[in-house]
Order: sequence, then C-alpha cells, then structure tokens
Amino acid sequence: MLEPTQKVLQEALTLSPTERAALIDALVSSLDRPDSRLDRLWLSESQDRLQAYRRGELEAIPAEQVFEELRSF
Repeated sequence: MLEPTQKVLQEALTLSPTERAALIDALVSSLDRPDSRLDRLWLSESQDRLQAYRRGELEAIPAEQVFEELRSF
C-alpha cells in the first residue's frame, strides 16, 4: 500500500463505525458507476424473458428449488 493510501487508512480508522460505513459505501459506489447503456440492455433482456414466460416458452423454477441448489454448493 502506498504511503498516502496508508495515511488515509489510518485516518479512516479513527472514524466512528457509522462514519467508516458511510466512507466504505461511497468508495464502493465510486468503483461501480452506473452505465445507462447496460441498464437499457438488461431492461430489454428482462422484458424479453417475461414475454417468453407469458407465452409459455419459458418455465419458472420455484424459489425453494433455486435456494436448495445454491445450498448444495
């Protein structure tokens, strides 16, 4: 870790838990900037999937089955 980064970290560690959580949230948010192009693509994909489900072209998987499969990992 670079010295300036280490100094920022040491300062951040003196903050209250609430202030540290807010700082973490702001830092993480800065790494994942919204991308309207991707948002539009995902919206279109979700609409296509919903229409296919309503036409009977796709089947839903019960939530309990999905969670059970995840637990088996």
